[in-house]
Amino acid sequence: MNYIPRNLEVIVKQVTEEYPVVLVTGPRQVGKTTMLQNLMENTGRGYVSLDDLSERSLAREDPELFLQLHKPPVLVDEVQYAPELFTYIKIYVDTHYEPGAFWLTGSQVFKLMDGVQESLAGRVAVLSMTSLAQAEICGSTMTPFKLDLNTLKEREQTRIPADVNEIFQRIYRGSMPAIISGQNSNSQIFYSSYISTYIERDVKELSDAIDSLKFYRFITAAAARCSQMLNVSEIAQDADINQKQAKDWLRILEKLGIIFYLHPYSNNLLKRLVKTPKLYFYDTGLVCYLTRWSSAEVLESGAMNGAVLENYVVSEIAKTYMNSGREPYMYYYRDKDAREIDIVLEHDGVLNPIEIKKTSNPGTELTRVFRLLDKASVPRGKGAVVCMKPGVGAIDRDNYIVPVWTI
Repeated sequence: MNYIPRNLEVIVKQVTEEYPVVLVTGPRQVGKTTMLQNLMENTGRGYVSLDDLSERSLAREDPELFLQLHKPPVLVDEVQYAPELFTYIKIYVDTHYEPGAFWLTGSQVFKLMDGVQESLAGRVAVLSMTSLAQAEICGSTMTPFKLDLNTLKEREQTRIPADVNEIFQRIYRGSMPAIISGQNSNSQIFYSSYISTYIERDVKELSDAIDSLKFYRFITAAAARCSQMLNVSEIAQDADINQKQAKDWLRILEKLGIIFYLHPYSNNLLKRLVKTPKLYFYDTGLVCYLTRWSSAEVLESGAMNGAVLENYVVSEIAKTYMNSGREPYMYYYRDKDAREIDIVLEHDGVLNPIEIKKTSNPGTELTRVFRLLDKASVPRGKGAVVCMKPGVGAIDRDNYIVPVWTI
């Protein structure tokens, strides 16, 4: 199996020199452990996984002895299973303050991981890792996505061009390292086992009662509504569960890094006209598996093609930030007349409106909706239509054409 270098490696090396604890969070199977083990080769750093039940038991019942047996520098895998360790790591760090003493991984999103913030505030560098981004798969350098013409032209030179068929192949295949590296050739078999082996098991860890069949119906109902405004009652109805359970399970999927939300953009001048977030999956291969598309070709001409393409673009933009150690400030805009802007990207004091379309010939009519942001207190910067046109271009002076494959 070929190792695919990760963009986050540079950031891990950097923060290891500065912080005593480095925590890499993200869903299972996205390559957290593989990346860290690759970085620690020939460094003398120890390794222990809390997936091992005997190690987990010791870490929970006698964390002090656990850390005596596994002396820093050490990589502790799946640390969420033993939150009791955090206090003892804090004691060690405060006594010794060795940069890079602890590398930790956790299959939960840091913001939602219990115990870390309180115990290790100021002592830990937290990095979120997702499945592979397009740039990593192409083997090119990745930077956070920005609407700057020079940057866009540079991306165009370093990426692998893709037509509509190839983009939908990428969407259908997904971006999990096991598939991209060739370890698993059949994505459908991979995702089937991924759900039963990892997602379902982790949900059981976090939820007292889970009916496997209902959970499968639930995650399928969520996938069928990707890129849509969240409708908890419809998802609950499809899965034959109540709304409270649906909300709990959605929170768990978010905690496990399977789904994320875009919230509606608002500020003091633009009143928030909708409060409901839009639902997205980090990995489109999982969406395609759950919604039972038989091939990329069928998906491309199917009823969900627009929604899955939007999910792909939104998640790819998010990955360019997260896999560079940054947080994306991404929103969507929708007003009372149902006029909508797919993405509002906020950075460097401006708002960049972005539309996502399957077309290869976008016109000025697609950018008129961007004027809705002119009333915002933050100035509107360049806009873009992300689409299937083969090369970077411009609709006019203020709006660029961005091929999907350049993100």
